[in-house]
Amino acid sequence: MGKITENDIRQSVADAIQYISYYHPEDFIKGMVEAYEKEKSVAAKNAIGQILINSKMCAMGHRPLCQDTGSINVFVKVGLNADLDLTKELDDIINEGVALGYKDPINKLRYSIVSDPAGKRVNTKDNTPAVIHVSVNNGNTIDIIVAAKGGGSENKSKFAVLNPSDSIYDWVMENARNMGAGWCPPGIIGIGIGGNPEKSMLLAKESLMQEVNIHELKERGPQTALEELRLKLYEDINKIGIGAQGLGGLTTVLDVKILDYPCHAASLPVAMIPNCAATRHIHFELKGDGPAVFKKPDLDLWPDLELPMDTIKKVNIEELTQENLSQFKSGDTLLLSGKILTARDAAHKKIVEYRAAGKALPNGLDLKGRFIYYVGPVDAVGTEAVGPAGPTTATRMDKFTKEMMEIGILGMIGKAERKQPTIDLIKEYKSIYLIATGGAAYLISQSIKASKVVAFEEMGMEAIYEFEVKDMPVTVAVDTEGVSIHTTGPAQWRTI
Repeated sequence: MGKITENDIRQSVADAIQYISYYHPEDFIKGMVEAYEKEKSVAAKNAIGQILINSKMCAMGHRPLCQDTGSINVFVKVGLNADLDLTKELDDIINEGVALGYKDPINKLRYSIVSDPAGKRVNTKDNTPAVIHVSVNNGNTIDIIVAAKGGGSENKSKFAVLNPSDSIYDWVMENARNMGAGWCPPGIIGIGIGGNPEKSMLLAKESLMQEVNIHELKERGPQTALEELRLKLYEDINKIGIGAQGLGGLTTVLDVKILDYPCHAASLPVAMIPNCAATRHIHFELKGDGPAVFKKPDLDLWPDLELPMDTIKKVNIEELTQENLSQFKSGDTLLLSGKILTARDAAHKKIVEYRAAGKALPNGLDLKGRFIYYVGPVDAVGTEAVGPAGPTTATRMDKFTKEMMEIGILGMIGKAERKQPTIDLIKEYKSIYLIATGGAAYLISQSIKASKVVAFEEMGMEAIYEFEVKDMPVTVAVDTEGVSIHTTGPAQWRTI
């Protein structure tokens, strides 16, 4: 073999980022297909179906699985006997690969990384820097794992230092019950035990890179205490009934992964990190024979699915008023057509600031009677009106909901549950909250026929857009009476 060059590393990282942006790991797809086939909850089955349809569309169209194309995590093992031809720092080469992967004009990816995180939070414009972990071994290759992690699942990470006599099972189950749906289930839970605080968090993240194989463990039976814990957590988390997208159902997790490490006798560090329905990672090795080559998966891996149109109501947004919103009940599946506005955290903050200052919004924008979609889309390519445009976590907008209701918005579209004070506001103002499926961003974008920026263009993906949609699939999460599917759904399917 020849030397491992800077270009080998740079191009491999860039190609890996592109690959995982539109290809789910094969083991994950198999797990999702099995979950779809056994699911009894209609709402949850529809959500899993949308994720699988989206996944196949992305595999065929080479566009991102999720509008949140993630922060990049890279795990590198450098062989001490590897023949390296490097003039730059390894971190710099990897970050050049990240920037190259995200700036690919054929498949644009969203830049989500901001510098000065406690201050101005300025977008770095190329999604660098990655979070890079480097270790060494006695080999003669460079072993690399590249993973993209969305903010919704990362934000649900948990850590604690338990007492040695405390129950890890109880701690994980309590957090699983309280995690809600903002991490876009079904997915994988990674658990790290031992070491020290930073080690346990790293173990949890590393465990998520392992193959989905819980069913092999079930078939042969657990042989260690960790395997017993892993299997019990898998079975019991699914018994909580959270289900796909928090709608209530049989599958919340496809697998539970655990890695451990020796620790101090007086402590028990434990970390828990979920991986969402947009699970994205790949493992490759550089041997000195050029950049890594990634094999395309067989499209027969994905089933041919369609949305069950007989259970879905078509709705013209232009005909909706506060008086007729009451016809829609929690759990209903709708296909929306008409014009909606978008706004995320930064836009909501700007709106509130403008209102406090008594200023009109730019370009005469009027929010009264409008639906607000919580989304930060990927840039369009080719003939697209917009790139993948799935929902972001709605609870981040809860703090702004009262003022938005006072302005007169008609309804909201996002993902996951709302907090009780927000549900109370929805009931008080006879509004409605709809959810789109997290992890189905490309499928959703196909329903967006036109897009234009109408305010705060300087904020990029955080700007306010107007989308013209045709048959956009959504589910009524909170109806005008304040009934929440994220409460009633899991309650119906909970068996523990």
